[in-house]
Amino acid sequence: MEHVFKGTGEYVAAEDLVATVNIALALQKPILVKGEPGTGKTRLAEAVAEALDKKLITWNIKSTTKAQDGLYVYDVVQRLYDSQFGKEGVDRIEKYIKLGKLGEAFQSKEQAVLLIDEIDKADLEFPNDLLWELDRMEFYIPETGALVKAATRPIVIITSNAEKELPDAFLRRCIFHYIQFPEPEQMKEIIKVHFDRLEESLLDQALLSFYRLRDLKNIEKKPGTSELIDWLHALTLSGIEPELLKEKLPFAGILLKKDNDLKAAMQEG
Repeated sequence: MEHVFKGTGEYVAAEDLVATVNIALALQKPILVKGEPGTGKTRLAEAVAEALDKKLITWNIKSTTKAQDGLYVYDVVQRLYDSQFGKEGVDRIEKYIKLGKLGEAFQSKEQAVLLIDEIDKADLEFPNDLLWELDRMEFYIPETGALVKAATRPIVIITSNAEKELPDAFLRRCIFHYIQFPEPEQMKEIIKVHFDRLEESLLDQALLSFYRLRDLKNIEKKPGTSELIDWLHALTLSGIEPELLKEKLPFAGILLKKDNDLKAAMQEG
């Protein structure tokens, strides 16, 4: 394989995820990554870009995002405004064409990593509207007659929180991977990346409390990796003894963000 991804010093990737990324790179297909919040979906694109020394281009998807936004935008309002004030170059339509993130990735002289983040936030037609561009790696701008074609096929990483099902036609074009939430041993490795020094007994007891919380049946929003890291910072700064974590859940609001979850944790405790 031309490119081989092995993770980075700051991104601990499971073996099956590493294998999926490298297969997708070899087949030149988009990688569709699903998993609950806190499993490192977005960070994966950052890690791939860092490991392969590529530019990262991020397209953050919102509920109002359209596929066209990723290709280009024609600022007809600005052109009309300029024409009213007699500015030069109004006849040059290309001045008013701005490439979107997908267009930017295609136009890049060197291969880039394109992250399409949280694709399931957009409407159901959004993924289908990108099929031609992701297949052919090109698109046409009717206003100027220009063809924007990728000089080198970007590495495309697409994330989804599984809030809605994606179309079958879109799924067929992707290499799919579901990132499982880290088991305690892998979580230990992840945590140690973020701390220079951390008392082993505190880490062990904090992980017991953390996974016990995640196992509670009545928890609506399970705490993720980022909440655990913030919680460990708070525990370290406060100097709490590890033994106290067996009986109490200090700074519970760092881990749990809903009233009902806090109540459920207190009742269990």
